Amino acid sequence: MITKKDISFIQPSRNNLKYLKWSYESIRKNGGPEPTICVADDFSNDGTWEWCEDMMVKDPNFKAIRNEGPKRLGHTILYDELVEIADTPIVGIYHADMYLCPGALESVLEHIKPKHVVSLTRIEPPLHPDGPEKILMDFGTEPEDFEKLEDELLHQIPSLKQGRVTEGIFAPWFLFKEDFTSIGGHDPLYAPQSKEDSDIFNRFLLNGYEFIQTWDGFVYHMTCRGSRFNPTITEVGKESDEWLAQNIRSTRNFIRKWGHFVKHDSLMKPIVPPKYDVGFKITNGNAQILNMLEPWCSHIEIDVRGMDVGKYIDFEQPNTQFNLVDRINTGRNCDIIVEFDANKLTQYSYNIITELSSVLESSEIEVGEFELDIFKVKVNKVKTYENELIHL
Repeated sequence: MITKKDISFIQPSRNNLKYLKWSYESIRKNGGPEPTICVADDFSNDGTWEWCEDMMVKDPNFKAIRNEGPKRLGHTILYDELVEIADTPIVGIYHADMYLCPGALESVLEHIKPKHVVSLTRIEPPLHPDGPEKILMDFGTEPEDFEKLEDELLHQIPSLKQGRVTEGIFAPWFLFKEDFTSIGGHDPLYAPQSKEDSDIFNRFLLNGYEFIQTWDGFVYHMTCRGSRFNPTITEVGKESDEWLAQNIRSTRNFIRKWGHFVKHDSLMKPIVPPKYDVGFKITNGNAQILNMLEPWCSHIEIDVRGMDVGKYIDFEQPNTQFNLVDRINTGRNCDIIVEFDANKLTQYSYNIITELSSVLESSEIEVGEFELDIFKVKVNKVKTYENELIHL
């Protein structure tokens, strides 16, 4: 029988000790002493490691590792390092700015089984747009504010339970450790953070896992204290420059890998269009067009000056693990060739490019040629590759 002692909370942390302590106390208060709490200190300078050392002495079910720096690893890497040291069959990806509500772990245990991923429902202050997958209620954006409102939240919990499940997935999510490690965990392509969750959710879906969001188990989530709204580098509601820059890098890498933007339904269940081997053949190109369109294909042939290609690779290569030399002007013949004149590119045309995977899928393409807007499309082979992306 699976019990609370079979669960490990996986919590990377960087310079947010105040929230980490708050989160820890909620797990022990409302989850009990049995679950293991695994914390990774990502080269913090706010006393996080000293607190971790103290907690490892006081709490037999507390584990911690430290990134000695000086480079930040980010939670994309540290999640997986913590999963490795967890010695329980179930692991839960958890944030340091989350308060575990009473009954949450009981709800996880009710639904957890192999090849199932269970997400708790988030109660959040209105810092992000509302959505049907969460509950917007303001119980403070700092632990000291929450302390005054905690009793009110606890009073509300019974009335918030809905006795249903939906198919979304987002943090906090729990699954069997074997199901996490068998596909290779998170992809370091997205380190230090951003889009690593959407990537692994796609891979879970393609590997046949079922998603369960329980509406009887909750966390109060202050949101984004790791980087996006970390008060040591920005302020609540103002995205940090660090997060914005990394989000751009990770978005471009997600597109290179999957061929589309992140997609999900209204309740946050992933949508994964087919991944095709698409090559662009572009006339009247320039450096701006190269920068804009390179991520959207497997290979790009573009008539720009050689020095522009070299400058682009020198600038962009540090941002990706994809070998850009192999992706630009090598003459590789892809399964599908999309030829067009960059001078004719409009916003409508660009929108087609961003939805090309879905467009090709809905067109039920066959070997041959056809035209779409400004594009001449030649289909040499009809094959999709999304299932090859499941395992790292």
